[in-house]
Amino acid sequence: MGNYLHNLRHRRRKRLAQQYPETSDQRVAVIGLGRFGSSLALELTRRGWDVLGIDADPALVQRHSDALTHSAVADCTDPEVLRQLGVHEFTSAVVGIGTDIEASILIASNLLEENVPNIWAKAISRQHGQILERLGVHHVVLPEHEMGERVAHLVTGRMLDFIEFDDDYALVKTVTPDSITGAPLGETGVRTQHGVTVVGIKRRGEGFTHATAETVVAKGDVIIVTGKTHAVEAFSEIS
Repeated sequence: MGNYLHNLRHRRRKRLAQQYPETSDQRVAVIGLGRFGSSLALELTRRGWDVLGIDADPALVQRHSDALTHSAVADCTDPEVLRQLGVHEFTSAVVGIGTDIEASILIASNLLEENVPNIWAKAISRQHGQILERLGVHHVVLPEHEMGERVAHLVTGRMLDFIEFDDDYALVKTVTPDSITGAPLGETGVRTQHGVTVVGIKRRGEGFTHATAETVVAKGDVIIVTGKTHAVEAFSEIS
């Protein structure tokens, strides 16, 4: 059974490696196999990455061991454990632990001490995130907070989807307001009047296509709009 599973994973990784483009390094260590870490690790594995999944809980490691490239039961708050696992040789590592803030901070510090060049870490609060950023963690993710903000935008407005970036810049999917239909986008004044840019359009029964200054949108079309957060929020409220 062990050889069968090994061969099955090898064939799957080979198939996915052909499906997804090769990157400069496809090895990542995911520390913490809770809901966030395991879903991340499984998706990276599905995309053909070489994933080492680590958790101090044997049950979590056992649950995901067959799906991941490598797995280990280990306490990564101990820097020597990280060295023995060879995590210092990875160019990317993810700290998926959130609820145990002390463990999250210790593991992030250990990864930084080992000079892992690309470190991602989950935070459960802005204060937790600020501590991780001050340590020097390269990418801090607040999944619950970010998802809450995203859903709030969808609930309170006409947006169909909303993604905000760090520099107060957002990408929004929304229904086309009547004021910009029936004429080329370059003539509607959407950029000068509203401070946003329409970058994509989807008509009923069709897929998304790039929008240009010559694109004419119709009532009921779905559009992708970018710009400053306040500008896209205001634009999405126009009927």
